[in-house]
Amino acid sequence: MLMVGDGLNDAPALAAAHASLSPVTAAHVSQAAADALFLGRRLAPVPAVLAAGRRARRLMLQNLWFSAGYNLLAVPLAAAGLLTPLIAALAMSGSSLVVTLNALRARSREGRAEAATGSLPVVPLPTGGHS
Repeated sequence: MLMVGDGLNDAPALAAAHASLSPVTAAHVSQAAADALFLGRRLAPVPAVLAAGRRARRLMLQNLWFSAGYNLLAVPLAAAGLLTPLIAALAMSGSSLVVTLNALRARSREGRAEAATGSLPVVPLPTGGHS
């Protein structure tokens, strides 16, 4: 659940939400309770954050299924002795590289989408928000 709020009365809901956003013009207590701040008073960054979350979830699921498929295939082959340790190690490194490169796609798409829409950045708070 994503909560967006800017007032004094929004702080408890911001703190209780799974993820929360607040504009930099919000009350200080709301800023402190939020996980991230966005510039300006317009809500344009909210759909951008939701889209980035959907993209990240999709890539995470792709990586999970790729890793599961790799392990379902490679582990029995290695256990049966059909792969040498060197080949198994190279395949595992290649699998990790594919997962990492797939995850990096989110970063490259995010930059292109931001440039195309001209949306204002969302600034995550390093120590603010909740755990």
